[in-house]
Order: sequence, then C-alpha cells, then structure tokens
Amino acid sequence: MQVIKDLPSPVRTTAAVHPLPVYDKLTSLVSSNAVVVFTISGCCMCHVVKQLLFGLGVGPTIVELDRDASGTDIHALLFRLSGAAGVQPQLVVPAVFVGGKFLGGIESVMACHINGTLVPLLRDAGALWL
Repeated sequence: MQVIKDLPSPVRTTAAVHPLPVYDKLTSLVSSNAVVVFTISGCCMCHVVKQLLFGLGVGPTIVELDRDASGTDIHALLFRLSGAAGVQPQLVVPAVFVGGKFLGGIESVMACHINGTLVPLLRDAGALWL
C-alpha cells in the first residue's frame, strides 16, 4: 500500500488556502531532506513512527510542532493538505514525508512497513544505504 502524494502547488492568490511563508518552509524542509517527520512532543504515535525509523537505521529530520516557532501554522497547513476534513487536528501527526512526498501518518507508515514497501521507499529516497 503506497499512499504517497505530491504536495499541491500553492495558490498564490488565496492566502487562506496556503499561507506562503509556511508553505514555502514546509516544501523547503521536505524537498531538502530524505525523510521528514512532523510530530508533537508527547504523542505516542509520533514516538512509534520515530522509533520505527530509527530502528531501520534512518535519521529523519524531526520537527516537533509544539516546540517550533511556526509549529501552529505548519500544523494547520498539514491538516489542510491531509484532506482531514471533519477529523480532529491532532490526528494529523505524525506526518511523514519520504523523498519530498507525503507518505502519510502512522497507519500508512505501518502498512508500508508490514507489506515490505517502506524499506524500498526509504532506499529510493536516499535515507538508507542497504
């Protein structure tokens, strides 16, 4: 099960859709790092994703949204990008990006791990050298 999505292009005429400085920061982070995990400190599912990646030998870039100056805005943008209408915003984390593309949350990461597609994704992104 691969749930990788490209980030949509920002709509530069409607600030409510993609606040540009936050969108630019997000796209810069995910395009310049093999694996990026957006988390909230104390979130047990975020901890699970981080431990899985560490256990596989990946050194992801981790952004703890509750400790980042732009965290609230990035969290709101992730909520909009995830298409999680009607879902509580805290369910947006962990948000995992691999190779500049949105992989998903805990369910997608675990599904890819269980079906054997996670390691090839990480390898293709340059996060593993196995």
